[in-house]
Amino acid sequence: MLSHSSSCPSEAFESGWEQTFSAAVYRCYGSPEVIEIANIRKAEPDDHEVLVRVKAASVNPLDWHYLRGSPYIMRLESGIGAPDDPHMGVDFAGTVEAVGTAVSKFAVGDEVFGGRSGAFGEYVLVGESRAIAHKPANISFAEAAAVPIAGVTALQAVRDYGRISPGDKVLINGASGGVGTFAVQIAKSLGAEVTGICSTRNVDMVRSIGADHVIDYTQDDYTEHDVRYDVIVDNVGNHPVTANTGVLEDDGVFVLVGGEKGDWIAPLKGPLKTVLLAPFVDQEMVSILAKLR
Repeated sequence: MLSHSSSCPSEAFESGWEQTFSAAVYRCYGSPEVIEIANIRKAEPDDHEVLVRVKAASVNPLDWHYLRGSPYIMRLESGIGAPDDPHMGVDFAGTVEAVGTAVSKFAVGDEVFGGRSGAFGEYVLVGESRAIAHKPANISFAEAAAVPIAGVTALQAVRDYGRISPGDKVLINGASGGVGTFAVQIAKSLGAEVTGICSTRNVDMVRSIGADHVIDYTQDDYTEHDVRYDVIVDNVGNHPVTANTGVLEDDGVFVLVGGEKGDWIAPLKGPLKTVLLAPFVDQEMVSILAKLR
């Protein structure tokens, strides 16, 4: 159990509702042992809400961070001593079961996917204007549920901040992770020459999803190469920011998505150094948190 946390309350969720559903919840921060399956009231959607029956949900690092309440600074948003919102999961895919009276984009029976707290339950309520979209017919619910957080983060890092053009040399550090695998494929679709950084066991996988070059970080260090890149997307933060600028073109873009592990200051070092260094270098330095929209 983490320190700086309130003890887990012993009282059960309210009972006696006419309609309920099962969902994974956590009422205090800690290890997976604090997770429980509870009966949640099945609410009717408000005027601008959509009620989705969840068919699939994915697990990503964000869920781990919320569960642990780590790094501690995130508790300013999620709850200081205990989580303000006990519902778990963010990424979901499913079918629309009910819509509010003012909803116009979705109808009962539509197949959808998106991001919303409470995805690890049988149902989730989502605002029509929030992060929800129609699921493409050519992908499964499981595939769609894997997209929202990781896919949107990669899209924003590569397309919106990296502004990749055909022929650009792009390096993806952490190419085998959730964000990294999307980033490799998005960069390739935009016409880039992609170099992926990963461990030995993932070299073949990263190459199979489109990377032109793959560097095994257990055997080699990309920051010591002579190759210079137009865009570096760093999902790991395991090299000093200045080491990355050393292999970045003078007009290149460095996008930091990941950071060091730790509960206190370590996760903030990379983003802070990126912001502080930006005014003193020719390259564009960006540290991002994805926004579902």
